[in-house]
Amino acid sequence: MRVGFAGLGRMGRRMAANCLGAGHDVTVWNRSAAPADTFRQAVGGRVADTLVSLSAQNDVVITMLADDAAARAVYLGDAGLVAAPGAQTLIEMGTMSPALVGEIAKAAQSAGKRFVDAPVSGATNAAEDASLLIMAGAGDDLAPMLSPLFDAMGRKTIWLGEVGAGAVMKLAVNMLIHGMNQTVSEALCLAEKSGIATDRAFDVIENSAAAAPMLKFRRPIYLDEASQDVTFTVALARKDVGLALDLAQSGGVPMPQTETTFQVLKEAEAQGFDVRDMASIFNYMRGQTE
Repeated sequence: MRVGFAGLGRMGRRMAANCLGAGHDVTVWNRSAAPADTFRQAVGGRVADTLVSLSAQNDVVITMLADDAAARAVYLGDAGLVAAPGAQTLIEMGTMSPALVGEIAKAAQSAGKRFVDAPVSGATNAAEDASLLIMAGAGDDLAPMLSPLFDAMGRKTIWLGEVGAGAVMKLAVNMLIHGMNQTVSEALCLAEKSGIATDRAFDVIENSAAAAPMLKFRRPIYLDEASQDVTFTVALARKDVGLALDLAQSGGVPMPQTETTFQVLKEAEAQGFDVRDMASIFNYMRGQTE
């Protein structure tokens, strides 16, 4: 399949590489040119200079964008993907608000195109290993066409039936992850303050009923943040939790625990943690411990 891929950040460049590795004909685009050129030199594929060119060369365009502002510019700008001739299927795999998903889907339909929200669960290791969970805002009638692409990037795709459902489930999942990140940080602080070695405390948590894959992956970051690469920033965590709270408020759903998580993320950002890994909340909480 001829695939365009827009957005070559920590996740996107790995996902695009897996599409190329699975035999798809991949053309990439990035808002700043350097990552696209680096991708071509390191992995292969072609580079498009503009979104119009990216769309014109491909059957499907996938985007992996950081936030609503980036997605709005890429999809709805004068030279964006919705208006561009070419690709008739547009797939956003990042995390955006359900409201923007609906807006893009409506604009795409008016332009005679199909828009699918298919955000992913999993960090950079899962993107690298093609073991992401894909939450597709589409019916399984699209599976014959899209599964070859999704299978190149993920271990499982769950078809949620309609546009927007993927975005909602992504926010729900991330709300859980960031709430767990906060609670684990508090638990480790409690154990440390009581004289238990941090690595031993993590051993217990990792082997308890509270164990989750994200704990195993982020263990090195919790225990020695300075020596590890950033996989998902505090700023992105705050953005995702804020979107979940906005959705909850519009639907009249109380989320007191998530509100607490959001406040901690905001306070950590204000103290310079915004570009640090989300697991750095443990070190933030350490700083709050008397």
